[in-house]
Amino acid sequence: MTPPTPPPQTPPGSPIGTDGDGDVRRDAREKVTGQARYAADHTPPGCLHAVPVPATITRGTVTAVHADEILRRPGVHAVLSHHNAPRLGQADDPTLALLQNGRVPHRGWYVAVVVADTPENARAAADELRIEYATEDHDPGPPAGHPRLYTPQEANGGHPAVRERGDFDTAYAASPVRVDATYTMTALHNHPMEPHASTAWWQDGDLTVHDSSQGATTVRDALAQLLQVPPDRVTVHSAYVGGGFGSKGTPRPQVVLAAMTARHVGRPVRVVLPRRELAATVGHRAPTVQRVRIGADTHGRIHALAHEITTQTSTVKEFVEQAAVPARTMYTSPHSRTSHRVVALDVPTPSWMRAPGEASGMYALETAVDELAVAAGIDPVELRLRNEPRTEPDSGRPFSSRGLAPCLREGARLFGWADRDPRPGTRRTGDRASGTGVAAATYPYLLSPSTATAHAAPDGSRTVRLDATDIGTGARTVLARIAADALGVPVATVRIDVGSSALPAAPLAGGSSGTSSWGYAVHKACTTLVGLLQAHTGPLPPQGLTASADTAEEAGRTSPYARHAFGAQFAEVDVDTATGEVRVRRLLGVFAAGRILSPRTARSQFIGGMTMGLGMALTEHSTLDPAYGDFAERDLASYHVPVNADAPAIEAHWLDEEDPHLNPMGSKGIGEIGIVGMAAAISNAVHHAVGVRLRELPLTPDRLLPHLRG
Repeated sequence: MTPPTPPPQTPPGSPIGTDGDGDVRRDAREKVTGQARYAADHTPPGCLHAVPVPATITRGTVTAVHADEILRRPGVHAVLSHHNAPRLGQADDPTLALLQNGRVPHRGWYVAVVVADTPENARAAADELRIEYATEDHDPGPPAGHPRLYTPQEANGGHPAVRERGDFDTAYAASPVRVDATYTMTALHNHPMEPHASTAWWQDGDLTVHDSSQGATTVRDALAQLLQVPPDRVTVHSAYVGGGFGSKGTPRPQVVLAAMTARHVGRPVRVVLPRRELAATVGHRAPTVQRVRIGADTHGRIHALAHEITTQTSTVKEFVEQAAVPARTMYTSPHSRTSHRVVALDVPTPSWMRAPGEASGMYALETAVDELAVAAGIDPVELRLRNEPRTEPDSGRPFSSRGLAPCLREGARLFGWADRDPRPGTRRTGDRASGTGVAAATYPYLLSPSTATAHAAPDGSRTVRLDATDIGTGARTVLARIAADALGVPVATVRIDVGSSALPAAPLAGGSSGTSSWGYAVHKACTTLVGLLQAHTGPLPPQGLTASADTAEEAGRTSPYARHAFGAQFAEVDVDTATGEVRVRRLLGVFAAGRILSPRTARSQFIGGMTMGLGMALTEHSTLDPAYGDFAERDLASYHVPVNADAPAIEAHWLDEEDPHLNPMGSKGIGEIGIVGMAAAISNAVHHAVGVRLRELPLTPDRLLPHLRG
């Protein structure tokens, strides 16, 4: 097969944009001055407020909704339930089939919504709404050893649930150095700063929505299908979004409820989900039990690798965390088995959370690799280097570029890894034990079709339009740099319009694919505009010139290459052996993610991901209440995300990687790779500090201290 001709690229190492201000965040002033308006800030004249009512039972059926009592309250305009809610069309996502019947699949499922004149009146009325149920027995798990475990066809992302190469059992049994360990993680929750909110209104059959979403085009299409109206009669705006981490990657209940209630009452309606309800309604990282077995020779070369995942989903929708998939990419393994098993329980539906699959799977894999290094008596960095594959192990395809080895070497140099005493527990000062750890990171390169337009005005300004979504990552900034570079003009002369389904359609901000997908369309539109301008003679007409681009053909091509970003993560920790407290002192990451288009926003993304990895390792966890089938930690007082006091010196570096097989910019995704591997690096550092290997996250004092006494 002849590889496709790579897209034309700007020479590696040359700057994106042509002036010094191109790296300054374009939305910075609006955000710090309060001018940026988020979904909940839009309250048109006559706007009412709706508060959803979550089910209080674990499983069963609604038998009565006493709406009449609530409708007599001052300020209440409507109570919607399955008795009177508008009928929805077929939902591709069954978690959006709200108020269509009386079934309660899990606690927290929305069974009604109250509409009132103020948020306070709506909340008070929703709290007082009496609902009667017929309860049924429920099954909250746990998934490990569950009799209904099954092997799905696919895991998230369309990956085959099971892949086998060679003869793992025989090769593993014959290996002189072996690791067989099981790693567990509780559920994790996204918790973006901005709540999930929507404001919706209808006018002459047209629906307008302001939604906190990672993709307005995606929300528009879902609403059009559910509400059975043409897509061109629905407009969704997501101009400013205060984070999502995957929980806003697809439409969530608030936007459907806002549109339904607005249609019912004939007035604008705003819905803001309270944080305490997010754990049950907007997805979460599923808990996993991961068994990893590695067989190697005495030189640490891996001959057999098995990564077997057990996880859970809900009875509403199948979502299978693809945690075994990274093991298909990482290391030489002629005999391999990677598999996923899942059970549907009466619990909330899991979904995407930053680096789904990679974050959880690489924690287990990279901890097991560290255990292998200890068992073989080989430095953990060196062991990884000895197992570099020539081609992607699972597919046999050549890598378009693979920067893991350079990342490991450069990271070790910057971190001072050569001075490390490999013996655990040797760095002690009183009750404090110190240690260092390393882990690798990977994330796939993804590309989705996108459209864009580029316009040249007679005054010399240029405007680029597309429905990209800036969820705090700096999309406006980097797209302006891409456009300026392609147009050959100063960044300051380029205007970027994003965040509305009224603009040319674009994919959602997810899978670290936003910049690559949107940027490809922007680059194509701008280079086309340059051609139009060069062919044009005389002054521009008053309306200027516009060029359009669609990358469906480019994104639809199957690449003969395995395309991934890679990284190496290093951590230094202190463990208080008297209290069990772990303090991270230093984190360092080196990444190979193609061409870095905006150093300032890229560093922010890497550091943000690494900080989330710190939380994954040490503070974040969620307890599934077996009596109710929901999560006990439902606010930021009990679900502990890292705060400033937890964040140590964090360094993010990258290599100048040239990869001509991606897109015209030569860029890979950077939004998620920072979290991948970080939890393992910290866990490995804790083992090096105290000689204790815990295989359950997070590494909280109560779990660690019993192993340190005496």
